[in-house]
Amino acid sequence: MNSSSTLAKALSLVLIQKSWKIALAESCTGGLVCATLTELPGSSDWFERGYVTYSNVAKAECLGVAPETIDSFGAVSEQVAKAMAEGAQRNAAVNVGVAITGIAGPTGGSPQKPVGTVCFAWSVAESTICKTQLFSGDRQAIREQACAYALSELLTLLK
Repeated sequence: MNSSSTLAKALSLVLIQKSWKIALAESCTGGLVCATLTELPGSSDWFERGYVTYSNVAKAECLGVAPETIDSFGAVSEQVAKAMAEGAQRNAAVNVGVAITGIAGPTGGSPQKPVGTVCFAWSVAESTICKTQLFSGDRQAIREQACAYALSELLTLLK
């Protein structure tokens, strides 16, 4: 069992204990977090849905992210991650919304936002927390680190 699988199992127990459901909004991870969570038997008890909103249009159409927010801050920003998490939480009518948007590479980075920059948001009940991390490695390594980080931070928030 890898670190993300262990985190997913621990998270499932917390969500079950609280009788809460979760929804994900993923961009650079492309559904990796959803796949990790739904690998667990019984995940339908606490996993509601996931949105893979890779394009800016998808972020706007599926999650209600304002195009002006994307234009002002960029798709890889805490402001967009916050809107994604809150949109997932609102649309799915769940207790927890989680969002991930970033640059997994190998291209697409800039001096301000290098490859490996990933923005996260966790919308829990009535509040949203955002963080940005810089991961290293190849595309898959960055995606795996982002998945584990999203789950680890959520677990910390819920405990």
